[in-house]
Amino acid sequence: MLLEIGRIAKPHGVRGEVVVELTTNVADRLAPGTRIESDRGPLVVVTSRPHQGRHLVVFEGCASREAAEALRGVVLRAEPIDDPTRLWVHELIGSVVRDAEGPERGKVVEVQANPASDLLVLDDGALVPLTFVVSWGDGEVVIDPPAGLFD
Repeated sequence: MLLEIGRIAKPHGVRGEVVVELTTNVADRLAPGTRIESDRGPLVVVTSRPHQGRHLVVFEGCASREAAEALRGVVLRAEPIDDPTRLWVHELIGSVVRDAEGPERGKVVEVQANPASDLLVLDDGALVPLTFVVSWGDGEVVIDPPAGLFD
């Protein structure tokens, strides 16, 4: 299963560099030599550098503004990173949410970005900040919510 890790926004300059907006917080996804899958086939990163909250990237075979323009809007995908110490969005979708006290609260249907803390969106519409997650794994998320969160 490939996950969306970013999108090519637009060309930058005249030598094939593109602006990439990452949807992951793992900037190493754009390390030189990294192979990234896309609807246009595999792309290999030659260089990458942060720039104004995004990244400027050169891919192999992309050496002109015209080549960079042809990549505008392309979605970038990669294999999930296997790190059991990190909480990954794709592992949360479909998980059953249980209160630390025991009751089931619903299933995660979406993870919504929020400046203070991303939110688990449950199948009944309830929103649970990720800051209340105490454990996860095997299709279950255990939360320790404050009193009144589900009232």
